[in-house]
Amino acid sequence: MAHHKSAKKRIRQDAKKRIYNRYYKKSTRTYIQNLRNIEDKEKAVEFLPKVISMIDRLVKKNLWHKNKGANLKSKLSRYVNSLGN
Repeated sequence: MAHHKSAKKRIRQDAKKRIYNRYYKKSTRTYIQNLRNIEDKEKAVEFLPKVISMIDRLVKKNLWHKNKGANLKSKLSRYVNSLGN
């Protein structure tokens, strides 16, 4: 168990940050799933920038690796472009 005041504070901060990070990771995964379920190309094209923005935010905060973000954006863009063909 932590004995120093600063170590106890760090534990509190880490717990708070973990909950925050879990929320944003989960909500991004939900948005990705929603985008993949859209059948209409117009709606998907409108929804894609929001999802890409969320992915970029997670990559910027080092919650996801930059390659994972790039792969997701590529796959989602390819999916949206393939709609309506």
